[in-house]
Amino acid sequence: MTKISLVVSDVDGTLLTKDKTLTDGARSAVLRLHRAGIGFTITSSRPAIGMRFLIEPLALWLPVGPFNGSSIVDPEMNPVEQHLIPKDAAERSLQILREFGADIWLFTYDKWLIDNPRGKYVAHEQHTIRSDPTIVTDFSPYLAGACKIVGASADAAGLEACEKAMQQALGSAATAVRSQTYYLDITPPGVNKGTFVEAMARRLGISLDAVATIGDMQNDLAMFRVSGTSIAMGNATDSVKDQATNVTATNEQDGFAEAMEMILKRNGVG
Repeated sequence: MTKISLVVSDVDGTLLTKDKTLTDGARSAVLRLHRAGIGFTITSSRPAIGMRFLIEPLALWLPVGPFNGSSIVDPEMNPVEQHLIPKDAAERSLQILREFGADIWLFTYDKWLIDNPRGKYVAHEQHTIRSDPTIVTDFSPYLAGACKIVGASADAAGLEACEKAMQQALGSAATAVRSQTYYLDITPPGVNKGTFVEAMARRLGISLDAVATIGDMQNDLAMFRVSGTSIAMGNATDSVKDQATNVTATNEQDGFAEAMEMILKRNGVG
């Protein structure tokens, strides 16, 4: 069995608990990976600003992948690689989100823009990414710089239907996938968490068979498909678990730390 040289982890629902806490167990597990010579980095639907708080406690030295891996930034938050949603696709995305009644958020590299400050998930996102939104009345001036567009809705079934409609309407012009049951992410075409994993493997000069990935949502399947080992969290849906090579405990049960222990043992680290 190939030894693991790199672990790429999702953040929310995986590395963090429901209340967005990094547990001592998770932090210690990552530091043990470092000591064992195993690379570690994170990729997330979050913007870069929402990943900054994890750099120091996890001693991250590899680039990280915000916006579902469609951008790559170094640990100092400098862009290494950045992609944008084509303007026509961004405009169409907004139309469809409005048709389904979802709140619209637009992320540029360094800004979170909203037009409804009373939206159900605004306070939740503020807590999550540790940043405040900029309120606008018109998204048009920002469409050419969109790194990610989010449809936020408490109607999980409606958002799932919106995801299918969005994918059909956009085709290959942009990627549309849910990162939570209440968030639908539209990101640049041809780049995702899977391409981020491939980029990190190339950077380290290792085979994809030597990469382990861990996550809990539909947007994590892209990295499951390219990595030699994939681990689904216990809180993942059955459809995600079915596509992983292993399943660990939930994020409330320190399932991330449990999975890292499995990787360390596989590499012969006691």
